[in-house]
Amino acid sequence: MKNLLGAITLGLLFISTAGLAQVPYIGERVYPEGYITGKVTSENGPEAGVWVIAETKETNTPFVKIVVTDDEGNYVLPQMPVATYMVWVRGYGLVDSEKIKGRPGDRDLDLTAVVAGSPAEAAEYYPADYWMSLVQFPGDDVLTAEGEDRQGFAPAIDSQKRMLHEFKSDCGFCHQIGNKITRTLGHMDALGHDSSKESWIYRTQTGVRGGSMFGNFAQFGLDAMATTMANWTDSIADGALPPVPPRPAGIERNVVVTLRDIGGDQDFMHDEITTDKNNPTVNAYGPTYAVSSGHGLLSVVDPITNDAYDIVIPTRDDPRDVPSRFPAPGQPSNFWGMEHLWGFENPSDPHNAMLGPDGRVWMTSKIRSNTSPDWCDPDSGNKFSAYADPGFSNRQASVYDPKTGEFELIETCYATHHLQFANNPESTLYFNELLGPLFGWIDTRTFDNTHDEQAAVGWCPQIIDTNGDGTITKPWNAWGDDNPDANLDTEIRANMYTVIPDPRDGDVVWGANENSALHPYGSIVRLDRGDNPPETCISEVYAIPDPGFDPRGMDIDSNGNPWVALAGSSHWATLDRSACPVLNGAGTEMGTHCEAGWTLYETPGPKLGNTDVPADFHYFGWVDQHNVTGLGKDTPIINGSWSDSLIALDPESGDWTYLRVPYPMGFYSRGLDARIDDPDTGWKGRSIWANYGTHLIWHVEGGKGTTGKMVQFQIRDTPLDY
Repeated sequence: MKNLLGAITLGLLFISTAGLAQVPYIGERVYPEGYITGKVTSENGPEAGVWVIAETKETNTPFVKIVVTDDEGNYVLPQMPVATYMVWVRGYGLVDSEKIKGRPGDRDLDLTAVVAGSPAEAAEYYPADYWMSLVQFPGDDVLTAEGEDRQGFAPAIDSQKRMLHEFKSDCGFCHQIGNKITRTLGHMDALGHDSSKESWIYRTQTGVRGGSMFGNFAQFGLDAMATTMANWTDSIADGALPPVPPRPAGIERNVVVTLRDIGGDQDFMHDEITTDKNNPTVNAYGPTYAVSSGHGLLSVVDPITNDAYDIVIPTRDDPRDVPSRFPAPGQPSNFWGMEHLWGFENPSDPHNAMLGPDGRVWMTSKIRSNTSPDWCDPDSGNKFSAYADPGFSNRQASVYDPKTGEFELIETCYATHHLQFANNPESTLYFNELLGPLFGWIDTRTFDNTHDEQAAVGWCPQIIDTNGDGTITKPWNAWGDDNPDANLDTEIRANMYTVIPDPRDGDVVWGANENSALHPYGSIVRLDRGDNPPETCISEVYAIPDPGFDPRGMDIDSNGNPWVALAGSSHWATLDRSACPVLNGAGTEMGTHCEAGWTLYETPGPKLGNTDVPADFHYFGWVDQHNVTGLGKDTPIINGSWSDSLIALDPESGDWTYLRVPYPMGFYSRGLDARIDDPDTGWKGRSIWANYGTHLIWHVEGGKGTTGKMVQFQIRDTPLDY
C-alpha cells in the first residue's frame, strides 16, 4: 500500500483510511453453527488425546479448526463456516494421517490415525522446548573457572545463571529455538561449510536480524558458543531424541483452537488486541488487531466474515525523513537473500496495540524523525520536562478509529514501547520506555476534549523514598552516585520492558525491568503518581528473588498483585506487597526488602541440559481479572513461546493447563487477551486470543510462504460440545 499523507492541523495529523479494503459489518454478528463429528482409531484402537485438524482455503482468509479427542477417540469440530475441509489427525506417538475431505454437517467422519514407525518419526511433532532440552550448557564449574578451564567462554559469562539469562532473553526475544529450522542444518548444506560450528557462526549473521543475532551470540565467546550449539545439532543429526510429551488430558481436551491467516509472508506481528482490558465485552464479535512492526501496518482479521486486511499506519513527517530501526542485512538470508524486509517503506514501526473503552485502537508508533518538538525541552516551561528531561524519543503514539477510518498521531516526548489503559474516569493510557526509566502517560479524556498534546501528556522518573519521609524532594541522590546522602531520596534507572496499571487505583502503575546495575537479574518497579505529578510521583523497586531471573511480560490481578513472566528461569512470579515488612527507607533502592512477598511457580516441561531450568521461554503473560476464560477469576496465563502453547496456572493447586497449538508448529506468542462476545452463550461467546508473533514467520511449519496467524482459543465444557 502507498503511504498516506494528510494535512497537518493544529500540530495533529488526521488521516482517513476510508479508501482502504475495510469490511463492513453485514447481518448478524455470530459464529456459524455447523459442525463435523467422528471417531479416531488406529491399529491400537481408539486414540484419546490427539488432535483433529480441519483446514480450508475456501474462506476469505485461510481457516483452521483444531480439537482434541475424548477418552474414546470421539471428536466434534464446532462452529465451522460452510466450506470443504481437509481433515486429518496429529498426535504424540503418531505421524500425520491421510487427509480426507469433510463439510459441516458430516457425521461419523471417522479418521484412521497412523502410529509412528519409530521414536524418531514421533519426535518430529514435539514442541521446540523438548528439543531444546538436548542442549548441554556449561556448568558453574566451567563458568567460574579461570584461563583455559573456562573452555573459551567470555569472562562476563561468570555463572550458569548469567549464561541462561542472556541466552534465553537475547535469543528467545525474536523467535523459537528448537523448532525444525533451528535444530537442523541441512538447509545450509549448499554453502559448503566444513563443520557444524562454522555453519552456526555463519547462520547467526544472516538476514534481517543478522547484526543483533551475531552480537548476542558472540557475547558468550564466539568459538565456545558455536561449539555448544554445534554439539546440539550434531547430536540430533546422530539420532538424539527428546523425552516424550504427554498428550492433552483433562481440561486440555476441551480446548478448541481456530486459526485465521493474517498479514504476509514477511510480516513480523508484534502482539494482538481484541478488547478492553478493563471491560472484556468491548468490541464484541468485532475485528482482531495486530501490528506489523517492520511494515508499519495495522493488520486486521474479522472473525465472523473471515476477512483479513491491512491498514497503513501513517507518520506525521514525510516517511522519507523518518528513520527505521531495522538495518539492511549484512549477510544473505537462506530464504530472502539480501532483500531488506522491514522498515524502509512504511517506517511507523508500531510495537503493540491496545483497545480503549470506546473501541478505538491505540498504538505505540513512530510519527516523526528523532527530533522532539520544542515543548519537550526542559527550558520550554513544561513542568514534566523541567522535572525529568525525557531526552530521546524514537517512538510516540497513534490512535485509529474504526468508525471513521481515521488515524490521529500524538507526540509523547518520551519513547514509547508497551501501553495499557488504567481503570479510571480519565482513561489514562500508560506507557513504558524500553531504553529509559520513565513511566509516561496520556490522559486520553483530556486529549479527546482538547487535542492538546502538551496538556494530556505526562511522565515521571523513578525516585525511591530512601529517607523514609513519605515524599520525594529535590535534590535527590543521582543515579550512580558513589557517596549517597542518607538524608536524601534516591534515583534509580530501571529500563522498563512492560507496564501495567493497578485496576483499583488509576494512579498506580507497575513495570518490569530485565536487568540493571542495581538488579542484574531483574526487578519490578511500582510508581504512584499521587495527586500532583510529577512532584508527587514516588517509586518502589522489588528485585527478583532466587531462583528467578529475567522478568519480561507482566500483568496484574484484580487485587492489585503483579504477576511477571520470568523468561530466563521459567517461572510465573507474583508479589504480595501487603506482606512487605517495609516499603521505603534506607536500602530499599536495592529491592531486597520484601522477599517474603514473592511466590514463584516453576513452569512445566523438560529442562535444559545440565541445568535445573525449564527449557520453555515465556515472553509475556496475562491475568484473567474477569473470568472470561471460565478457568476462574484471576487465573494467570503465561505464554509458552517455545512450547507452542499458552499455559494456565491454578495458583491454589499449582497445577498447569496447556492450551497447545499443534499446527502449524512454531506457535510463538508474545501477548494474549480474552474477550466476551456474548455472555449468554457459554463457551461459544468467550475466547482467548493470541497470534504467531515470531520475527521470522518463515520458520513456522510450512516454511517460506507461510503467513501469520490469529489464534482463537475456546474452552468447552466437554470435548464433545458443539
